[in-house]
Amino acid sequence: MRVMDGVRKTFDEWAQNGRAELMEVEHGKNVSKFLQTISFEKPFTFLDVGCGNGWVVKKISKEKNCRKAVGIDKSKKMVIQAKQKKESKKEEFIHTNIESMKYKGKFDFIFSMESIYYADSIDVALKKIFKMLKPGGSFFCGTDFYSDNKATAKWAKIMKIQMHLHSKKEWKEFFKNAGFITKTKQIKDLKSKKKWKREFGTLFIIGTKPQR
Repeated sequence: MRVMDGVRKTFDEWAQNGRAELMEVEHGKNVSKFLQTISFEKPFTFLDVGCGNGWVVKKISKEKNCRKAVGIDKSKKMVIQAKQKKESKKEEFIHTNIESMKYKGKFDFIFSMESIYYADSIDVALKKIFKMLKPGGSFFCGTDFYSDNKATAKWAKIMKIQMHLHSKKEWKEFFKNAGFITKTKQIKDLKSKKKWKREFGTLFIIGTKPQR
């Protein structure tokens, strides 16, 4: 539990010192750009793994066809903050991690931005996500922290907490091993002052659960 506590402690601190809002600003542009590529034409349910202060859940709950948008986070203080900012009955926030989450029902879409690499085991987390998706459902996993992107690879040393660093190729393998039909998309911010955001950007690994 010690390693997990390090992650939880860090994010509890971030919930209090304004970093939660900073993450929303830092990731907001590329996440919004990515979400615009998804078709929300049919009624759907949505889960955000590592929801932070709930900004993605709030955004998704405004979609006309959204029936339910759930956010989970292992930081209790992030979940408290998310609940305080709730704007709709469609939003629900739970203090848990994906590995031990208990929930009745399955989701059409599961989303995660910068959180799966904190899991004790990426394999275990992905297998649980696969199980929680409806057949034909998709998991969108966004990360700026991948070994192809040399500028962000040093984050683990700076953060001093468990962060599993993998290449784009390795991420695809993880997804395939969990049973997903897999593809990737890189969302770049060509106007950013940061070179890596212009050249590499956010890597999204998209896993679709086969219909049967």
